[in-house]
Amino acid sequence: MGYPDTFHGFAVDGPKTWNQFKKTELKPKPFESHDIDVQIDACGVCGSDVHSVTGGWGDFKGPLCVGHEVVGRAVRVGDHVKGISVGDRVGVGAQVQSCLECDMCKSKNENYCPKMVDTYNAQYADGSWAHGGFASHIRAHEYFTFRIPDKLESKVAAPLLCAGITTYSPLVRAGVGPGKRVGVLGIGGLGHLGIQFANALGAETYALTTSEDKVADVKKMGAKDGIVTTKDGWADQWTNKFDFVLCCSDMTHRYDLATLLTLLKPMGDFHMVGLPDNALPQLTAGTFAGNAPKLTGSHIGNHQEMDAMLALCAEKGLGPWVETLSVGEAGCKEAIERVRENKVRYRFTLVDFEKAFKDERKD
Repeated sequence: MGYPDTFHGFAVDGPKTWNQFKKTELKPKPFESHDIDVQIDACGVCGSDVHSVTGGWGDFKGPLCVGHEVVGRAVRVGDHVKGISVGDRVGVGAQVQSCLECDMCKSKNENYCPKMVDTYNAQYADGSWAHGGFASHIRAHEYFTFRIPDKLESKVAAPLLCAGITTYSPLVRAGVGPGKRVGVLGIGGLGHLGIQFANALGAETYALTTSEDKVADVKKMGAKDGIVTTKDGWADQWTNKFDFVLCCSDMTHRYDLATLLTLLKPMGDFHMVGLPDNALPQLTAGTFAGNAPKLTGSHIGNHQEMDAMLALCAEKGLGPWVETLSVGEAGCKEAIERVRENKVRYRFTLVDFEKAFKDERKD
């Protein structure tokens, strides 16, 4: 068999072999009238992929094909699809379906739909499995498939489909803009985009980092300065100074969270978009009495925010700092290992899909 009945992707068999990718046949969900098939040209590598293949977010039975930052060409379009045609360059992020009928969906919160389907390691109502973007193709509902602006290169656009929307959405929903002071904690794949967005929205933006050698980089990204959190007494001058802190680190379980909360003005948000494998540090109720900080979090964003974020990046020239690797057993292994070891500045995009899947493509 082959496309459109089956796709092919680089998958792992289980957490014990998390870095051993093998080319595998994948069975997609049945094609329906609102679906779009995308022939993949680029796929970003997300920290979520590492948490998933290593079993950090839960055990799984393979094959598991990860990747939810997908850019490619629409090669099949359902009869009821509007706004996207065969041949269009499109992207798919970390969600491929929701019910579009519940209160969450009707309030433009489809990313919190109880029946949402993640892009990989998730099942549809009929029992079929969703497969990710380290693959020849991906199948997604039209509402979760987005046209990519011409000004954005595919390798740059890909990480925006998860890392971009994950950092953009909470900033917009919090009303970040002129007159606000924002701190971005954890300057990696998420954080380096959070800095750019906060600055582009008009906020006075600072980076909070354990790595002094990143200070020069964060200033180029738009931060007014970098605050190095490993220095003695670093927090003293920043007590009650921030309206919003965007925590992009997945190591929050190791942080002095009580001290970080003192940075906020009353009713300010410490907002988490990085998701550690481990529980957060224990806090007492008294921690929240001193300055009334709010501990919040979010998951990706909605359709309208995705469109707005992509347009903003195209207009202002924003985007990830990208290293590319060729998709394949070796490239997937290197990407996952280096992301796990934090040895990338600041995001990987897998490319050369036309070589790895030349027998499966319609080129």
